[in-house]
Amino acid sequence: MIARPARSSEPTVDEASAWADVLVRRRLLHAAVLTPSGQWLVQDQPDGPVRVLTGPADLLALAATIQHHTRSTRPEFR
Repeated sequence: MIARPARSSEPTVDEASAWADVLVRRRLLHAAVLTPSGQWLVQDQPDGPVRVLTGPADLLALAATIQHHTRSTRPEFR
């Protein structure tokens, strides 16, 4: 596995918003809502619990986890 370089800056709200939009549109999350306090409310399923993420970095970490899970569980087509 290739090591990724460390980020040179903190994730921004705009970056987190873009990822949230992609995750919801691709139906990998049911909902992701930015609150006025900067926290994110995310829900995996319509009837599932709502999780509170503290900021953009947590949302990007969730996106990375979902992406890793998606890539590691799909069959290889070569």
